[in-house]
Amino acid sequence: MISKNLVKFIHSLEIKKFRKETGLFVAEGEKLVKDLLASGMECTKLIATERTIASIDKKNIQEIIEASDEELKKASFLRAPQGIIGIFKQRESQYAPTIAQKELCLALDDVQDPGNLGTIVRIADWFGIEHIFCSIGTVDIYNPKTIQATMGALARVNIHYVNLPEFIASQAKNVPVYGAFLSGKNIYEHKLSPNGIIVMGNEGNGIGAECEKLIREKILIPNYPIGRSTSESLNVSTATAIVCSEFRRRM
Repeated sequence: MISKNLVKFIHSLEIKKFRKETGLFVAEGEKLVKDLLASGMECTKLIATERTIASIDKKNIQEIIEASDEELKKASFLRAPQGIIGIFKQRESQYAPTIAQKELCLALDDVQDPGNLGTIVRIADWFGIEHIFCSIGTVDIYNPKTIQATMGALARVNIHYVNLPEFIASQAKNVPVYGAFLSGKNIYEHKLSPNGIIVMGNEGNGIGAECEKLIREKILIPNYPIGRSTSESLNVSTATAIVCSEFRRRM
């Protein structure tokens, strides 16, 4: 049974302030919860139906609470609750300062939409990109909408919040730093590296001025046919998918 206090606590984790204070976040849905548990993330409380509890590996769970569908509906953030809610500890950010010398990484400059961030995490997971560096102004990865949009990819992709201009400026001179711009060079004709940093910008304003001056290679996804009157720009998650696909195609 779920107590009123627990329902209230779960709902408090919809607010960034309380997620930061507690170091916890909420995940819903059997696949998402199972992926997070399989990755070793620690679950402080698992609230689920009897049927769902029976199918879960309980190794990384501190406490399990059986609940009815009606009780889960009261606690859930979703319009259609999925029979399971997990309260997880947030993962500590850890990375080697030289990671971009060996791997391809993503960097996000003030991406604001939770769905976009979650989708970008899924895209990174699909293309084997294990590290995303977010500006401080980027939406919180532990926002419930973002968590749901990752569809479990958060289990395999590491998210780091950094002073993005400082992080980019700290890179060795031989590390390629790419940025997507309407004034960039055609990505399909430009030389691409298997390592480095790909910077993607804010939904409305693109890459900010501080980061722009640090970009070493400006790239463009051209429309088709070139010169045709078309949409002003692509959604940032769509653009990220195209860019990552082209980088991986060259490997």
